[in-house]
Amino acid sequence: MSESPGASFREFDLFVPTPEHALLAQTLHQFVAREVEPQAAAHDRSESFNLALFHRAGELGLLSVTLPEEYGGAGLDASAAVLVCEALASSDPGFALAVLAHSVLFAQNLAVNGNELQKKHFLPDAASGAKIGGLCMTEPAVGTDVLALRTRAVQSGEDYVLDGVKTFITNGGIDEHTLGDVFIVYATTGPERISSFLVEKGMAGFRLGQKWKDKLGMRASFTAELVFEGVRVPLSHRLGQEGEGTLHMMRNLEVERLTLAAMSLGIAQRCIEVMIRYANERKSFGKPLREHGQIQRYIAESFAEYRAARTYVYDTARRMDLRATGQRIDADATKLFASQVGKRAADHAIQVLGGYGYMGEYVVERLWRDAKLLEIGGGTLEAHHKNLAKDLARDPARVRR
Repeated sequence: MSESPGASFREFDLFVPTPEHALLAQTLHQFVAREVEPQAAAHDRSESFNLALFHRAGELGLLSVTLPEEYGGAGLDASAAVLVCEALASSDPGFALAVLAHSVLFAQNLAVNGNELQKKHFLPDAASGAKIGGLCMTEPAVGTDVLALRTRAVQSGEDYVLDGVKTFITNGGIDEHTLGDVFIVYATTGPERISSFLVEKGMAGFRLGQKWKDKLGMRASFTAELVFEGVRVPLSHRLGQEGEGTLHMMRNLEVERLTLAAMSLGIAQRCIEVMIRYANERKSFGKPLREHGQIQRYIAESFAEYRAARTYVYDTARRMDLRATGQRIDADATKLFASQVGKRAADHAIQVLGGYGYMGEYVVERLWRDAKLLEIGGGTLEAHHKNLAKDLARDPARVRR
């Protein structure tokens, strides 16, 4: 008797849909347990980026899961990128953010929007971690309102001359004295015309500005201001045609928001595990903490929200085309929901642990601090509200699809 379609459907694993994804998940589990977790607290305290660990991630292929195989990648999909970000963030969200900025904001962006020569030149070193990349969008006076960018690129012969300042740039530097290696920089090339440029360390006029220290969270990623003073960028370093930067930006923001949502999943997962373990071990008023109704509520609601968010994120990843655009509704909605789920789970975990939750030894205070950025970076909650309301008003039938 042939297998029924229903049986096949029930056996489908949304979270590890293929043997390649299962192998990736296993590699991540071992890497996180053996190499990420032991260093996470120390690098948070020192506010330092672990370059050696980043190179190790490159050796394991974790920086290039979505890149084409001809450039050193695994040729996988958005589900693979989500697996990486969720797993790393369950232990060290700051390091996860550095990996995301490199592999998604820079490398995946270039893989989709760059030409063959650009990809051959930059992607193999990005895949291995030999060079560290990032993305430059936010400016001191411009955040969500990206069309108001003040950084300018003016063509001069065979070059563009780039002037401006970018801030809050993840991987902007490796340390306080050393720039990251290569960046995609968004700049205006005319009224409401944004173009994308590849800018490398060593170009005259390109330097580190303010080094952002004493951050609330994500302290294991290096955040910096980058200054461009008359930087001559060759025409060969422009991505696509002049004025296509807005399209590049919107397309990349969709996968960025999905992977940031995945980071929130990792935070939620770890916090739930910590509070369950503590509630099993700790006694209060003569009985285990897990038997108190208030504690049961924190655990139950956190778990239900986490499972709902995880299903939504992975279902969106399953359907996402990394080379397309027009996927903003689910990209925004996953991050809107998951980022709040992650922060609530961290808050609940601190409440369950009480005074111990407030101490660094128990991990959840660090995750609570890290979780906040995910409600701001890559699109604020308010930006998601605006985008979703506008897109749904334009296409009300989208609610049923």
